[in-house]
Amino acid sequence: MRFMSIILSSQFPVQPTASLMEAMGKLADREIKAGRMIDMGGLMPIETGVQVRIKDGELKVIDGPFVEAKEVIGGYAIFEFRNKEEALASAKEFMQLHIEHMPGWEGTCEVRAFATPEETGCQAPKIVDALARA
Repeated sequence: MRFMSIILSSQFPVQPTASLMEAMGKLADREIKAGRMIDMGGLMPIETGVQVRIKDGELKVIDGPFVEAKEVIGGYAIFEFRNKEEALASAKEFMQLHIEHMPGWEGTCEVRAFATPEETGCQAPKIVDALARA
C-alpha cells in the first residue's frame, strides 16, 4: 500500500539543525535502498505559495502568506508499505529524530493511505491507478 507522511507544524519556517538533517538523510537513504521510500521533499515558506479557490462558482487566486494557516505543511514523504502498522512505525521513527536532534520543536506527522480502486470502489480504475502511481 502506498502512504504519504505529511509534516505539519506551527513553528515553520524553523530551519532543521545540522544533526537532524544528517539523521534524516541516513534514514531516507536506508528507506530508498530498501525500496520503501518513493519520494520526499521539503516545501518552501507559505509566502511563496498561492491558493486557487472556488467560491460562489468562481475561481479566486490568493497569494501567500495565508493568514488563516495555524499549521503549515513543511514536508512530505511517499512510501510503499505492506500495511498501516509499517507506515505508523516509520512515522514514529522519523518524529523521534526530531526529539533527539531538535529539542523544543513541536509538530505532527499525518500518515494517509493513497486511494486505490480496492478501497474506494471507484468505477474509474485507470484514473485512480494513474494517481496512485504518480
